Amino acid sequence: MAPREEASGGAGQAASAPPLAAVGRPGRKMAAVLAGGSQRVLREAVRRSTVRPPASGCWGYAPGGKRYLLTEDDIKLQEFQQMKVAIRNEVHGNKDPYFKSIKEKLKKNGMILKNELKNLLHLCQTSSDVELAREVIYRYHEQNGITSVHNFKFGPLFMRLCYELDLESPAVELIKDQNLRGFFSESTSFHILMTMLFKKGHFESALEVLVEMKKQGIPFNKETYLLAFAICYKLDNLESCKISAKLLEEAQLKGDTLPLRAFCFAVATALKQNDVAQAKFYCSQIMKTENKLYNNLKVLVQLRSGSLEEVIKTLEAAVEVDTPSFVKKIEFSEQVLATVREKMEENPDLSAKLGDIYTKLQVSGRVTMCTLEDMLLQIPSSKKTPAKLLNQKQLGYQAAKPLRSNLLLE
Repeated sequence: MAPREEASGGAGQAASAPPLAAVGRPGRKMAAVLAGGSQRVLREAVRRSTVRPPASGCWGYAPGGKRYLLTEDDIKLQEFQQMKVAIRNEVHGNKDPYFKSIKEKLKKNGMILKNELKNLLHLCQTSSDVELAREVIYRYHEQNGITSVHNFKFGPLFMRLCYELDLESPAVELIKDQNLRGFFSESTSFHILMTMLFKKGHFESALEVLVEMKKQGIPFNKETYLLAFAICYKLDNLESCKISAKLLEEAQLKGDTLPLRAFCFAVATALKQNDVAQAKFYCSQIMKTENKLYNNLKVLVQLRSGSLEEVIKTLEAAVEVDTPSFVKKIEFSEQVLATVREKMEENPDLSAKLGDIYTKLQVSGRVTMCTLEDMLLQIPSSKKTPAKLLNQKQLGYQAAKPLRSNLLLE
């Protein structure tokens, strides 16, 4: 979505690892990059997101719920962990001699080979191990430069390692370092990092990584847009709403296809900012309308537009649909229906109609306790399971054959 910038520092330029820094606040140039506006836009987005109280009502999040955006197919965390166990078996469960040989190479300025870095990333188990890997990455990139990008994609491996060990600081620092420009040359690295930051509630930092992705000229795809709109939804302010609008405009100009949930996040963001016109526009862009998330949002858009009769028609239509037992029914959130009920109290006739419809929805099993945010952050049933960590026992040093059978049961 943006022209690729020239990498600063190449194969011949020293790229020593700088001191490890904590994850910082988003940079001041983000708005100009993502929203096409002044630097003030993102500063305001961050400031307001930090002082705004948690959303309530339809947007409340169920206690103990999990925040998922990408699937295991996207992140490939279990595949990475299985490879870690296999490589640990190769060194007989003792990584120390291998680490010692790598440290000697660093001291002697020896050439770091591709397989050496690959094995090192799979043997890391602690933050101090990652610090060594970080030094080796800088040395490897200094020795190989941009040409290494075409041989093997180390970026996703490093991000999966940081994801597994819950280390966002080195991940953010390295992906932004211009001395490593080209090392993280594919969207997967950025997606894994944004997912980790999103799950930890670091939405400002996640937006910063999105901006960095665009600055480096990495093409956006469906997963990028999903993450981008979800981040804007979570920032929940006028400026992030503008960023959503700008991203949608750019995607449509480029002819990019956006996933359904990306549009739904955009609708929800606009509604939370009381921009009903924008929410209606986003709804009009959604082609796949036979799903519960769209229909719940549609009801809220109609309600906020003052179209109470249309709300009744939408709910009646759901009741009247004769859904086969093998087809999943369209459900409505109890919290959405409660919001509708409160608004309908102003009109006794419509309130009575709603009461009848609500009873029919309940009897037909079309009322769910899921909030809209539950629905937004729920991976569609057609997708594979969310990325999850294997437990410590599974990651322990075991014989390769029994371990493989255990992993297949996951």
